[in-house]
Amino acid sequence: MTKHGKAKRGIPPKSDFNAWYPAIVEISDLVDKRYPIKGMDVWKPYGWSTMRLIDGLTRKEMENSGHQEYSFPLLVPEDLLEKENHLVSRLKAAREQGVDPSELRMEEEDSGFKKEVYWVTKGGENELDVPMFLRPTSETPMYTMFSLWVRSHADLPLKTFQIVNTFRYETKQTRSFIRVREIHFFEAHTVHKDEEGATKQIEEDAEIVQRLMKSLCLPVLVSKRPVWDTFPGAWYTTAVDAVMPNGRTLQIATYHHYRDQWAQAFDLNYEDINGKIQNCHQTTFGMSERLLGAVVGMHGDDAGLILPPAVSPYQVVLMPVATHINEEVLPKIREIADELRSAGLRVHLDDRDKRPGGKHYDWEIKGVPIRLEFGPRDLAENKCVLSLRTGGKVDANLDNLSETISLHLEDISDKLLELSSIQMSNLVKKFPGLKSTEDGWKMISPIEDGIVYELAFDGNDADAEVLEKTTGLALLGDSVEPYLEPQNCVITGKLTTRKQHLARMY
Repeated sequence: MTKHGKAKRGIPPKSDFNAWYPAIVEISDLVDKRYPIKGMDVWKPYGWSTMRLIDGLTRKEMENSGHQEYSFPLLVPEDLLEKENHLVSRLKAAREQGVDPSELRMEEEDSGFKKEVYWVTKGGENELDVPMFLRPTSETPMYTMFSLWVRSHADLPLKTFQIVNTFRYETKQTRSFIRVREIHFFEAHTVHKDEEGATKQIEEDAEIVQRLMKSLCLPVLVSKRPVWDTFPGAWYTTAVDAVMPNGRTLQIATYHHYRDQWAQAFDLNYEDINGKIQNCHQTTFGMSERLLGAVVGMHGDDAGLILPPAVSPYQVVLMPVATHINEEVLPKIREIADELRSAGLRVHLDDRDKRPGGKHYDWEIKGVPIRLEFGPRDLAENKCVLSLRTGGKVDANLDNLSETISLHLEDISDKLLELSSIQMSNLVKKFPGLKSTEDGWKMISPIEDGIVYELAFDGNDADAEVLEKTTGLALLGDSVEPYLEPQNCVITGKLTTRKQHLARMY
């Protein structure tokens, strides 16, 4: 670790991100990883409060867009998984063969999700007649019920969501929030009369994501995934990726347009205004605790977390100073705390019998946006001192203090977005290009580790395979922000406005 610089206060330097991230997750008291099942951490109050605030932002968006919250059972019978496997396998095979799924007759289905789920085969000591599994996601149980609820065009659109735990038998190395076996998961599922209605929902999802990312101060890459990286049950997939400080991309949200493919498999149809039976069209929108992983990774520094004000459990921590000198300090700072709470701020009064330096250390690690100090001199001068987690100290008058703090919180959010945008732009570079040789395609200059490459690409699947094999990176797909002026495709040389990215993904 010496090659990355000296550790500060027991925290590895952030330049050694692979050591810094798992350390800071525990040091800042977000989770305890010592639970005796790999990939199943114990959420601690500070981490759970932060995640609940992220959930709160999501719930508000769902309510504002007409979604209703449901809670579906955790256990799913095996026969529903077989139904999903049949659909996904057929769509996957049709995609690979370039034919319409209706043309395929498949005797044997791919095992699909069977290897990814946790199975329940006994009830007490009795073998279950039908094995069950813990939900990896909820298409199968939800769509089974949707087909019972939707009968007429008057029942549509149906816009649902739930925030639950899902389970995947993850065999790769686990990492808190990023790759776990028990996943805190948000999923929205909608049902529409036609493709147009589903497409409008996808557009709404895109707007919701942008607002959520702004609240979390996260710049992101948004891409329509290439066909081979699209969920086989989807017509197309749009994914949202954060660029972590080590240059790896972290997929933090996806929204899928299903057309009527799932509706056909689950008999999800309705009677239109003319009395004719029509298949429904569907979408899904998913996010998980990876959102918190991105917040931790993007905004933290060598001293600890830096939490965006929108999701910090405490936006302001108040610290009384030298209360032994003036006994009026503590009652006054309690009064200040009450005033700030009344103004809608999330406040914590740290009146522990501990030295100010130790309190600063604790709250700096936890990433609280503002620390407020108040002592005898401040009492006499009707002011306090604000320390901003993004840097700097300011004197603030106690008059209109809540307005002053609210303005500083806005500035902190703006600063975090600015800093993370600069960080991402420094990690995204123009692709150096390829050259064709007698021995095949070669890089014009070597690939740098920890870099996301931007490029113009308008080739076919074979061209994409050349790119991925030559670079060792994954193609993220078509950016939703194409080039304004045509560029030469790095493989074919044809002019195109299609902007894409190559990256190493989590």
